[in-house]
Amino acid sequence: MTHKPDFHSHPVALITGAARRLGAAMAEFLHLQGFDLVLHYFHSGPEAEALAQRLNGRRADSVHLVRADLSDPIAVRELANRALRSFGRLDALINNASQFFPTPIATATDQDWERLFHTNLRAPYILSQALSEALKAHQGCIINIADVYAHRPLKEHSLYNASKAALVSLTQSLAQELAPDIRVNAIAPGAILWPDQTGAEADSTNTVPASYQQAILQKVALGRLGTPEDIARAAWFLIAEAPYITGQILNVDGGRTLTI
Repeated sequence: MTHKPDFHSHPVALITGAARRLGAAMAEFLHLQGFDLVLHYFHSGPEAEALAQRLNGRRADSVHLVRADLSDPIAVRELANRALRSFGRLDALINNASQFFPTPIATATDQDWERLFHTNLRAPYILSQALSEALKAHQGCIINIADVYAHRPLKEHSLYNASKAALVSLTQSLAQELAPDIRVNAIAPGAILWPDQTGAEADSTNTVPASYQQAILQKVALGRLGTPEDIARAAWFLIAEAPYITGQILNVDGGRTLTI
């Protein structure tokens, strides 16, 4: 029998980087399951507004937006405060926002280090720290979006790889420290959406050469891309259907880590 939390009112999730791609897919899915949402964004204002308008059209005042620069620790703490003020409770924190771009060792800079580690590692830590008491009150959970490259590094992305490996370690450390009141897990996506040629993620398969796509898919046991909904369903599983799972990294990769 599937276990689902016994909520006395709408549960609430905070999702960082929620305006598009994986974040938006998780927002859509959780909203359909009855969650109210605090959606964080930074640069993607129009997309965030459109998503909030669409979801609030389905259920009034169920989605609040908060803009914040996750590279600024003061802004991250204010994001936590505003998230709590939005609905007065928190049941799930999904640390989804991420910086991703190549950093060849010959040209990587201090600024590259800061951009990758501040967003990919420090912000999830600060939010977990600031929101732990609120999550504890509802036996909530934290989900960090890691990457299969945390364990099998991507060439010329050493700083990104290291930041995600550190996020995996943080996930396991917090799972120990916050137990038994808060479960902490991570999802490691594989080939879900193609990156664009600048290293930022994009929604179209037309932004990278067909030869690159084919080379990646040859390493995926299932022989195809996953979908953002695959990640959303994994998040829902960890939130609502896995009360005895904590400290785990769930690879959602079509079997890519079998051969990567």
